[in-house]
Amino acid sequence: MKKYGVIMAGGGGSRFWPLSRQKTPKQLLNLSGKELMVNEAIDRLSYTADNKDIFIVTNCTQAQSMRQATDGRILPDHILAEPSARNTSACIGYAAMEILRKYGDGIMIITPSDAYIRDTAGFTRVLAAAVRTAEEHDKLVTVGITPTFPATGYGYIRFNADTESEAKTVTEFKEKPDEQTAKDYLASGNYVWNSGMFIWKASVILKKFEELIPDIYADLCKIGDAMNTADENRVINEVYPQIRKISVDYAVMEPSADKGDVCTVMGDFGWNDVGSWDMMNVFHQEDGNGNILIGDTLALNTRNTTILSTTRTVTAVDVEGLVIVETPDAVMVCCKDKAQNVRKIVDELKVKSRTELL
Repeated sequence: MKKYGVIMAGGGGSRFWPLSRQKTPKQLLNLSGKELMVNEAIDRLSYTADNKDIFIVTNCTQAQSMRQATDGRILPDHILAEPSARNTSACIGYAAMEILRKYGDGIMIITPSDAYIRDTAGFTRVLAAAVRTAEEHDKLVTVGITPTFPATGYGYIRFNADTESEAKTVTEFKEKPDEQTAKDYLASGNYVWNSGMFIWKASVILKKFEELIPDIYADLCKIGDAMNTADENRVINEVYPQIRKISVDYAVMEPSADKGDVCTVMGDFGWNDVGSWDMMNVFHQEDGNGNILIGDTLALNTRNTTILSTTRTVTAVDVEGLVIVETPDAVMVCCKDKAQNVRKIVDELKVKSRTELL
């Protein structure tokens, strides 16, 4: 069966401000020093799906930048622009409808645009197993990451360890736990981290939408009926912003797991959801003092600090546990263990209508 890659790339990446902005968010940044994150995602998927069959769903603000960034990697008309952000149910449903109505049914391999994966070969092997399961059993398949420590920042998937096949039956989705609960999950051996990657037939997921979220399915059908007509763009712009906001996890995966319709294929391929500045050690080697220094920087008697400079010399002396990021129009400083709170700066800039910094 034909395989389609779908990369979700509509996020704002606000925890990587000031480098990440609305038109050039995290997925359009080169944080690794090798390639833009979205292009790394395309290159990984290209081992499973042909480049001509890879789609990106992004928002209209980023669409033109995305076309430029991915030029030569995927077809420009495979970049689907959302008129407004409506969460992952709408994003995935839109891609499924586009594929089914314009190209024919096939296996959708859905991944985020901004995760780090160290072992591409291992990742490709896991996707192959997930594709086999989706093709042979019409299941909704997730990629679960084998946990290596009691993480409190990830969602978890509980699975039936007695399942003999390579795809384990999912029994429950769990929210981000507290530390003791995470330790219990790890000790049980019945949980994996939720990677946010999904594999299924386009026809199967749309049937699930019809069953579980009929209002969203009806809106998607309006868009689908206009596809390949002169009214397509008008209908998308009119209907899409009215689609109810809800994640595919809540809307589809959780109730489907209750019915035994969800499986997970476990993987251990160096996955990391690099979500904020304190995780730059995933991409870059720390120096002898635990520092990560990028650009024109100088650090004296400084420890456990990340400094990134884009245009000017940035120096630090006698400090510890900081993140310092410089761009042409802004400087951000925070405690490294509070890097998640950088998004609060973006929220406050919106309140103050500082649109030039967004």
